[in-house]
Amino acid sequence: MASSEAASPLSVDGVTFCDMTDHALWLLRQDRRLAELAAFPFDFDLDRAAHGHVEEVRLASGGPLETVAGDDTGGTYFVCADGSVLYADSEGAAGIIGSSVDEALELVIGLPGWRGYTGLSPDDREEKILACVAETEDEIREYYGIDEERAELRSALGFPKRSPVELVRRLRVALLRTEPDFVLLNADEGCAYDRIGPTGPPLWEPVLAAGRADLACLREGDHAAWREVAEDPVRRRITLRAAQFDRAEGDLELLRHLLRHETRSSMTDELRLAAMLVGLRGDTGDLPLLLEVRETDFDTACGLGGMPEPGASADELRQWARALDESMFGSDPSDEPVSTWTDLARDQGMVDLARVTLIRELDNIFMDQSRLRRPGASRTLATAPLSGLARDFEELGDLPQALRAQRLYAALQETAWDRASARHTLARLEREAGQLPQAADSLAAVRAALATPGDDSLRHWQQVNLGRFIAEEHYRLTLALADAGRPEETRALLTAADAILGELSENAANGIHELAERTAARVREVN
Repeated sequence: MASSEAASPLSVDGVTFCDMTDHALWLLRQDRRLAELAAFPFDFDLDRAAHGHVEEVRLASGGPLETVAGDDTGGTYFVCADGSVLYADSEGAAGIIGSSVDEALELVIGLPGWRGYTGLSPDDREEKILACVAETEDEIREYYGIDEERAELRSALGFPKRSPVELVRRLRVALLRTEPDFVLLNADEGCAYDRIGPTGPPLWEPVLAAGRADLACLREGDHAAWREVAEDPVRRRITLRAAQFDRAEGDLELLRHLLRHETRSSMTDELRLAAMLVGLRGDTGDLPLLLEVRETDFDTACGLGGMPEPGASADELRQWARALDESMFGSDPSDEPVSTWTDLARDQGMVDLARVTLIRELDNIFMDQSRLRRPGASRTLATAPLSGLARDFEELGDLPQALRAQRLYAALQETAWDRASARHTLARLEREAGQLPQAADSLAAVRAALATPGDDSLRHWQQVNLGRFIAEEHYRLTLALADAGRPEETRALLTAADAILGELSENAANGIHELAERTAARVREVN
């Protein structure tokens, strides 16, 4: 984790941040008069860098940060690995304000009231922008001068005189670069800072971009595209999603082509989508193809149940497809679950885009757990979205966020079975993250649930997979504790693991004995 308190230049692959940023920062550090001018009246104070930010922070992407300056409101200016300047205020919001320190300094000198302009849009006319800037700067001038100071600092740093309109538009462009690469997190809690300024396009736009391009090629009859898209499972899925939201009468043949190839992935949402899009055309000549697709394997037979049989009418085929469309798909991408787009983003390699979206989803749940309430049962929470988020983060390799989601999920479970299962998963994640004492505590909570469940949901735990999984995790954590040189904890947990193994049925215990023997041998070595 990058510290927000480092004031000296960081080095990335042998290149320091200052090498990558600007001559202006070097000048400020060499000339006390210039540094004092930047600090007042322009509130870019190099001396505040030594104090760091108001809290420990890190980038969601894992990239390093260097603190270079602060302001008198508790805000902090960071330089990122590519030289971009990230500003974080003391209230939990952050945004990129320049692609370099030079650009950021031009902004804060040219627009000392820049924080008040982050909501301005490209649609705002020049007159409105100039009036907004003039009003802010007139208010500043009531307390201290900025004009002579601005001219002196610009001249010393070699900055041109730019119009407020140009600076405001450059600010907006910079702010739009914040996500997904420069999202700031509270290092302890893992929650994301709010975004300063404009929001970017909805997630589905960048995710669908490649699919829309491929769909256009297919419609043009590009033979190479027909082959390449159909053979590539990711491109095929995204193209089908593009066709979902851009439905054209002439698409039937390409939809049939994609449907045939999507069977290679067995039962997917996109297979169901392709079948629906074909069925909407109401061509009864497609019924044999749809039957062939349905009978691909057991999963497709179950997943496409209810499909009209050969001999059905065109109206029956359309009715089936419309019902499926209304219940599962639709033609508005904003109605799709966020998971649809994060999955497709991840599959295309847009890992940071998927990660940031999932972090904000998790943040929203933390801030308002009523979002989990079941419709019609306001006192009951549907916690499955949390376990889904934990799995998504784990697949992205983000264990801190996976742990954050899993801990809340575990805390909200009501039945003994659910508590034991959730804590078991939490222990595994904690072990994989190297948080061994926390993992031991989680397994202690699992054993407590087994010993005093409070309901009958665990009455058969010794005969099922849950019991085997719990025993396995006890042994795996015992091995990790042994490797970490914690002999007392190792012996205690081995005793608990053996006790659980002793309660399992013969079937449930199958496959664990070798792990148990290996663990016991390792503990003897440690002792």
